[in-house]
Amino acid sequence: MTAVHSFETLRAALRPERAALIDHTLYAQLSGLREVRTFMEHHVFAVWDFMSLLKGLQRALTCVDVPWVPRGDSTARRLINEIVVGEESDDAPGGGYISHFELYLAAMRQTGARTETVERFVAHLRDGSSVSKSLVQARAPRGSAQFVESTFATLSTGSLPRIAAAFTLGREEIIPDMFLRVVRDLATQDGQPLTLLVDYLERHIHLDGERHGPMAARMLESICGADPAAWQAALESARASLVARRALWDSIHSALPAPQPV
Repeated sequence: MTAVHSFETLRAALRPERAALIDHTLYAQLSGLREVRTFMEHHVFAVWDFMSLLKGLQRALTCVDVPWVPRGDSTARRLINEIVVGEESDDAPGGGYISHFELYLAAMRQTGARTETVERFVAHLRDGSSVSKSLVQARAPRGSAQFVESTFATLSTGSLPRIAAAFTLGREEIIPDMFLRVVRDLATQDGQPLTLLVDYLERHIHLDGERHGPMAARMLESICGADPAAWQAALESARASLVARRALWDSIHSALPAPQPV
């Protein structure tokens, strides 16, 4: 077994899990508006919990308390804060600023996908319910709920290498390759109300592929350094994150509506 001691060796060790996601049969099934709506109604929970991974890293790598004191590595602080700006307050279509979660909700409404379940989930969170209880109260799709639970299991470890690896390899680094497949298919659907969804996907491809992905990789390397145990924890966490994503894709594929008779 090849020892993992850098981002590139870590990425190479995850080649089978990455290939299983990039080549998943789900993408080819997103051939119409009905299928896209179902996809979004399930996937939106992964869009939401991404922000908790991001905020977990920001809390660990920077000082978000009062009184403020310098904390951690200044390069890591810069990287995570820049990613937060882009994800939580990106340029909105038509002007202003918007989080990627809110942009995704707008895209759901444009396509006619139902937002009630995820909005009910967020409302329960605002009222003080736990993530697990809110998922049950909102009647979240089972596969989506399991994916969120796996994310929060990673966060609950408090392990910075594990959280950073799930964020970097399970989200930022793989997202452009996955979403490129979706955009390629959606772009052929002339006349469909998908402009906001395509804008969301293309925004992620641009930011994650050109900026956030490389920045997250540098951040992970600064966190793990020369510590073999840290790199091993990162490998385990990244692999679990990719496996959880594949399970989510499997569950969405199973939930797609049956083809309409011709």
